[in-house]
Amino acid sequence: MIAQSDTETDAKYSDNFSVNTLTNKTSETLKSSATPLARNHWAQKHHYPTDKYNHNNIIETRVAKTNIAQTNMQKISIDCQSASLAVEAAIAIVINGIHYAVLMASPHQLEYLAVGFLFSEGLIQHSHELLDWEVTQLSDIENYQQFTQDSFIKERFIRDATDESFEFAQSLSSLQDYDIYVVELVLNQRCHQRIQAQKRQLAGRTGCGMCGITGLTQALPDLSIYRQNRQKTDTPSLDCLLAIRQQVDAMQHTHQLTGAVHAAATMYNQQLYLFEDVGRHNALDKLIGWQLRHKVEISCVLMTSRLSIELIQKSIRGRIPWLVGMSAPTSTAVRVAERYGLGLAGFLRDNRVTYYSNYSDL
Repeated sequence: MIAQSDTETDAKYSDNFSVNTLTNKTSETLKSSATPLARNHWAQKHHYPTDKYNHNNIIETRVAKTNIAQTNMQKISIDCQSASLAVEAAIAIVINGIHYAVLMASPHQLEYLAVGFLFSEGLIQHSHELLDWEVTQLSDIENYQQFTQDSFIKERFIRDATDESFEFAQSLSSLQDYDIYVVELVLNQRCHQRIQAQKRQLAGRTGCGMCGITGLTQALPDLSIYRQNRQKTDTPSLDCLLAIRQQVDAMQHTHQLTGAVHAAATMYNQQLYLFEDVGRHNALDKLIGWQLRHKVEISCVLMTSRLSIELIQKSIRGRIPWLVGMSAPTSTAVRVAERYGLGLAGFLRDNRVTYYSNYSDL
């Protein structure tokens, strides 16, 4: 499996994930029967009957307020129902035997996530620098012990605990509350040297793309070498963006089921490629990893989230010409996008979009 071709890699990938393609072939959705993206949980829904409590009828008059007060005193309906919730897993990234990072992410497309994450971290420049990879799910105490036997978890308990065997076992038992996957990667020697120079322990949070980073120069890097030529960047039209948005809405299967995941999507050869994750930065890393593995150039990426600075930095590193969001960018995101020539647009909703940078040719 070392130094395998793209065809061999795709074959191995298909062993883990089945491809679910609609008849119009507008999107690639990768799922694994062994790695569920959502689970059902029982929940109680408390609500007023819809025909008795209508916010649209609230008006600023004494009579309306009296009616609302009376409505609130009416009996609340309680429904017991099964709710589909997105799976949020701990993804341990191990590079050449080094425990490098732990990401909280959706447990699918993990090769793409790992490759995109390493690229965004500056540890790899090309996909061929990844020589080998393996994904393992930790499912029981024996798996946990095997994985942690040389890790910082056991070292800490052996060093500090008065009764290390009891506390270590108790710690391992608590891990059963989590979905845990280990992505072991083998990179070439040059990349290994970068890892040793930048080694850290990163405990990732779902909503944060900078967790674990210490030092302003690492968090706010100079991206001048990735500066793009504005004159060569075509501005995507409103009609084009709305068409992509429509396909994204139709293909966000996990979001439709759970309401709890973001997506990064792009058009390539008239086909939509969609990557969902509980973390918006993870979704973009998956798309970048897919781009590197398949050696393709793309012109525009659509995000279902707001556009914060870590998404801008990842897009600039990935030489993505345009980043478009369904929500707003931050002021820092716009300033950095303008500085490095990244086209940026937001509020892609209904029949409108707002361009913030690189729109002089409109």
